[in-house]
Amino acid sequence: MDYDRVLKIMKVAERLKCNPRHSWTSTGRRESVAEHTYRLCLFAWLVGREFPECDQEKLMKMCLFHDLGEAVTGDIPCFEKKEADRETEKQAIDTLLSELLPWEEEAELRELFVEMEACVTPEARIFHALDKMEAVIQHNEAPIATWIPLEHELQLTYGEKEAGFHPYLRGLRERLKQDSQEKMQKELPEMGKKEQNSERETDR
Repeated sequence: MDYDRVLKIMKVAERLKCNPRHSWTSTGRRESVAEHTYRLCLFAWLVGREFPECDQEKLMKMCLFHDLGEAVTGDIPCFEKKEADRETEKQAIDTLLSELLPWEEEAELRELFVEMEACVTPEARIFHALDKMEAVIQHNEAPIATWIPLEHELQLTYGEKEAGFHPYLRGLRERLKQDSQEKMQKELPEMGKKEQNSERETDR
């Protein structure tokens, strides 16, 4: 691939470092799309041997490229994303692939995005499960004060359906649910105490 094209792709990818996600880190700052992508790739590599039937290279490519469109659109949380948002992201991906990549690579990634959307192959199903569970892990690591109210329930259910097809993924999702429950039991009472103390200070 020629130098100019490589640098153009790198320039677009840099936007993923700049675009924040809804999730927060353990240090109390918003994470970037690029940070989510990196750890999803690591996640897939760590658990890859549990799926000997899976094409590991294809799975890693799905993890690497799945949020490419967010270089243009930014991140929209799952509970806010509408069909119009999904269509906008598809158009962004279509434009990026046609403008950035040589024909052979463009064709490969177009097929990959079709496969991810269909979510029928083992690789696509594993990818979708891991993608959602990485978000659950990130929320478990973030201060619970960064959660919005609906996430108290979402943490217990998000990704369960996607993980349900494989025993390893089911077990992993159940472990994350336990972690979420323990976090809420530990931290929610503390939040309540802080709010009560704040109200008392205001009343004085």
